[in-house]
Formats: sequence, structure tokens, C-alpha cells
Amino acid sequence: MGILKVSIMQLFGFVVLCSLLASSVWATTQDYDFVVKETPYSRLCDTKKILTVNGQFPGPTIEARKGDTVIVRVYNHAGKNITLHWHGVDQPRNPWSDGPEYITQCPIQPGANFTYTILFSEEEGTLWWHAHSDWDRATVHGAIIVYPRNGTTFPFPMPYKEIPIILGEWWIANVSEVIADALRTGGDPQLSDAYTINGQPGDLYDCSKPGTFKALVEHGKTYLLRVVNAAVNNELFFAIAGHRLTVVGTDASYTKPFTTDFIMITPGQTMDLLLEANQPVANSTNNRYYMAASAYSSAVNVAFDDTTTTAIVEYINGTSTSSTSPPLPYLPSFDDTDSATNFTANLRSLASKDHPVDVPQTIDERIIISVSVNVMLCPNRSCEGPNGNRLAASLNNVSFILPFIDILDAYYRNIDGVYGTGFPSEPPFYFNFTGDNFPFSLFFPRSATEVRVLDYNTSVEIVFQGTNLLAGENHPMHLHGFRFYVVGRGFGNYDKEKDPESYNLVDPPLENTVGVPRNGWAAIRFRAANPGVWFMHCHLDRHASWGMATAFIVKNGASPQARMLPPPSNMPPC
Repeated sequence: MGILKVSIMQLFGFVVLCSLLASSVWATTQDYDFVVKETPYSRLCDTKKILTVNGQFPGPTIEARKGDTVIVRVYNHAGKNITLHWHGVDQPRNPWSDGPEYITQCPIQPGANFTYTILFSEEEGTLWWHAHSDWDRATVHGAIIVYPRNGTTFPFPMPYKEIPIILGEWWIANVSEVIADALRTGGDPQLSDAYTINGQPGDLYDCSKPGTFKALVEHGKTYLLRVVNAAVNNELFFAIAGHRLTVVGTDASYTKPFTTDFIMITPGQTMDLLLEANQPVANSTNNRYYMAASAYSSAVNVAFDDTTTTAIVEYINGTSTSSTSPPLPYLPSFDDTDSATNFTANLRSLASKDHPVDVPQTIDERIIISVSVNVMLCPNRSCEGPNGNRLAASLNNVSFILPFIDILDAYYRNIDGVYGTGFPSEPPFYFNFTGDNFPFSLFFPRSATEVRVLDYNTSVEIVFQGTNLLAGENHPMHLHGFRFYVVGRGFGNYDKEKDPESYNLVDPPLENTVGVPRNGWAAIRFRAANPGVWFMHCHLDRHASWGMATAFIVKNGASPQARMLPPPSNMPPC
């Protein structure tokens, strides 16, 4: 864990700690220094400079206990703007440190620095941090491990060791140029060249075998795998040959344990898995097994990176001298929606005495959001999208535009003209969202910076309705500032009269990123008891870059503890 220090820069964090966690004698404050810089890295027979934190890829792991405060001082030694986001951390009353550029802050400019105060509250398990500017999170990311408070423990047998597993995505090209070219031409971004496990592509790629990540295990021991999907544009299947996995948590919330041959994990999600090292090692022909990940890509006729990344689970007390390759695990086909759906359906909150659920049983505000990939008209059909148009994306037919200053500052200081408050509570047009034929006019959204305003403590239900415009796809929707209960999912068009009858209001999973099924819908519920400005977007970065996003402004409540904290004095300028 970090070193305990006290300084004037941390005063804001200590004030927050005292106000929020006064009843917890176990809460502590820790601090980290993050230096963002360019670092030469060799992958796939190529060497290039990438953005890193402290020269590491993936970046440093942040460790904390439930209820802690962590101070992260970020020094930008790179040649471009940067922000960092603490994915899945609710940040109660503290949107100032949430991180998405032009939503809650202006970027940290080259040569500048900014101190983030990360407030942990009810989270317990695995989360992660990543850049929230441009596509920098491709290489600027790392794990966050939130341990139980002192005096408490896991709701499952104590593992022998823990192994972070960060799944990523790698381009030989400069990733900033990849998205810049796509936005300039209006076409689909260049595909990645590989996936990675803990920064390494693995044995199945050229020039990669010497760096393949190895997880060393002892026979008879149980290991906690903390899995993060940090990939930029792809959902992934993940498995380990010869071993089953027991899911015990997702998005820093414990689940009812269930055992599976594989997982499907969307970008932004985390999962805690128990791995029992139970394969025989005495006189075995092989004491090594591949772990592997490959894409789940549900969209029809949409190109994707179809490669497979590997790492090795190796028994250190084995006797094998075989030079044969480790066996590969079974992974479902890239288009196996049934396997993805069946896996996700098993996720249930633990709902125990020590880890209860608090699902809103009644709803104050219901919002239905159509989730679409669209096009924008391009002059003389000169763009590289469908029919010479520009690719776009939308929520409720609004394609989100980042403003010129951050929305949080504009809201706090009552600056006009930065954003509108007209994000609709339902789609402007109702049609067969999951059909095959659509009127021409439905393909073209309007561009705007529209947000939704919520009163404090409003109980909210959001139904995400996937559409088949251009191409239906599984969309991982991420909400900042809140974890939410996923109370329902289904295929086809959402029926507001019938579908709520099938909701799980007893033990639904508590998540921060939900996969909206291809040509289907997902319903979430949460209580808007966190004042501030909170971004919501698809965690496929190409879709977010095209405008599949909006933000919620949650008003202050009446009591001092229901009001947004004041901004720190060193917020980056625009």
C-alpha cells in the first residue's frame, strides 16, 4: 500500500475523510505519485513510444481498504493533455476528482500537475483506473484493489494468493492517430493488432513468446484472480485450460458464487474469480496450461480483432520436463450470443447479512434510452462511412458533443451556453428498434451537449433499448458516480407493461458497467443520492467518440451531507 503522508495538498482529502467516514475508525489516507510520460515499448516485432504511468504498462496497482481515502498526485510529463478516471469509485459528493475530460474537469496540460482525491465508500473488490482523454486508456490504466475493512474478511475462503489479470488491446500504430484519423475521415477506426494479458500479447503472436505472462501456482492452493477488461473496443471471452473458475464478485461487489468454464467480460467490467490449482502434477506430461482471451463480437458485418491472447498458468511443484505447448482452453465462438447471455444471467448479488442489497422497489423517474449507431451527412458524400457519410452514435437520437469547458465547472459557476438540459426521457420516435428495415430519417441523429437533471435522492430506472440501426451490437454502458442494480435484460423491443414483471428485485447484480444485449434491452435501478455531474457512455471507445454518451446532473440535497463538496483550488484550466 502507499506511504502515509500529511501535506497541505492533502487537506481537502482529509476534510472529506472526516465528513464522510467519521464513524469508521479503520479509514486511512494513502498517497501515490503518478508520472505520465512516454516510454519505449516493444511488442509484435515493433518498438514505439507509448503513454505510461511511472514507466509501467499496465500501470501501478492502487491498494486500499473499504472506506479509505487515496490521494493521487498526477504529473504530466507527456506531450499531450491527460486526465485519469477511477472507474467504479462512486466518489461521494466529489465529482471534482472523477476525471472525464470536459465533463468534470479540463485536461491536465503538458508540464502541469493535479491532485486527485479518491473517496472509497461501499466498494469492496476489484476496480481499475484509466485515462479518460482521447484513447489514452489503451496504455494508461491499472488495477484498483479494495480490501475489506480491518476486522472483516472475504465472504469466501481466504485465497492463498491474488493475481491481477488485466486484459488489454494493442495497436502497432499510434493509438491517438488511430482515433484522430477515424474522426477526420468519418470511417471506422483501424482495428487493433493484438489483445494482451498483463501487457503481453502471448505465444500466438510473432515476436511475443519471450514476454508471455506466467502465473505460478502450487498444486492444492486456491488463487483469487482479479480480472479487468481494459480493452478499448472489444468484449472478451476468457478461460483457463483444464480449470474451472468460480465467480465471486463483479465491479467491486460480491456475487453468489457460481462455477463456469469461461467468463464474458465487457470493457470496463471487473470480475473476481477463484482458481483452484487442482490439476495433477506428479508424473504429469505437462504442468503448464494456457489462459486465453478472444473477442465476443455480436454485430453482423462489423470487423473486429479476431486474434487470441494467451498467458500461462504453471505449476511450480510439477515434475514435467515436456517441451510441448500448453493446451488451449475452450473459448466460445466470437458470435456465440447464447453463451454470453447464459453466463451473464448467472450474476446475482450475494445478498447476505454483511453484504445486503438495497434495490429501489418504487421508481420516481423512469428513463428509456435508445442506443444506436448512426451516420451524419457528409458534404458530397466524401467521408468513409456508409454511403459516403460519417459514422456517429447516439442515445435517444442525440449524439453527444464534448463542450469547450467542463460541464461541472459550468454548472457550479452558472456559466450559460455550455450544455443543455433537454436530454429526453424516452426515444423521440418509437419504431421496431430491433427490426431489419428502417426509414431513412432514423439514421441521422442531432448533435448536441444535452444532459439530464435529477433531484437529489430520486429513485431512477433506466431502460437501455438497443437498436439495429446500421448494426446491432452489445453495448457496455458505464455510469460514473453510481453503482446500479441490473434488474432485467431481454431480447427484442422492451415492453413497459410486461417486461417489468420479470425483474429481479431480490438479488440483482450491483454493477457500474452493464452490457446491453444485441437487439435487446437492459434495465438498471439506482438512487441518485450523489450530488454532482456524472458521465454516462458506452465503454466501446469508438462509440463514445462518435457520441454515444450523456451526463446526469444530480442537484444538492437539503442537508450539508447531501451537498456537493467545493472544488479544490488547483483544478486544471481549459
